[in-house]
Amino acid sequence: MDYVIREATPHDLDGVNRVLAEVDTYHHDALPQIFRAPEGSPRAIAYLLAVIAADDAALYVAESDGTVIGVVQVGARSTPDIPLLVPRRYAVVETLAVLAAHRRAGVGRALMARAQRWTAEHGMTEVELNVWEFNRDAIAFYQALGYSTVRRTMHRDVGHDGEPDGSSTRSR
Repeated sequence: MDYVIREATPHDLDGVNRVLAEVDTYHHDALPQIFRAPEGSPRAIAYLLAVIAADDAALYVAESDGTVIGVVQVGARSTPDIPLLVPRRYAVVETLAVLAAHRRAGVGRALMARAQRWTAEHGMTEVELNVWEFNRDAIAFYQALGYSTVRRTMHRDVGHDGEPDGSSTRSR
């Protein structure tokens, strides 16, 4: 399969949203209590235009035969100014998505390579990203690219009364 990786333009936004709708549906299906079912544009056009225009962020697309088949969004971040943290500037991959029909063809790898080049071009040496624990294929993909877990977000459901199963306990 032939494809190119390039900066997104305003003309790509419908294609970007088609790719994002597919991955958003995947997330909704896995965690409907967290992710909404996609309705309309998955990302606001104004938001995507702002990313395209930003100096501290970039949006790249993978295009094949005039169709957007993948997207990566990367942006610069700085640590908060608190005594605990070493001041540093780093990149965050906000989104990586490839249409299911085009996965395992090197598209995601090429998009990540472009995000990493953007990071270096902007004077940063670190890239961070988040991945949901249910997404085992994505975790394996990122590990194959050399990413490792640095921190973990943990979750527990509790009822309105604070009990794990939603029922209250009574002392007698």
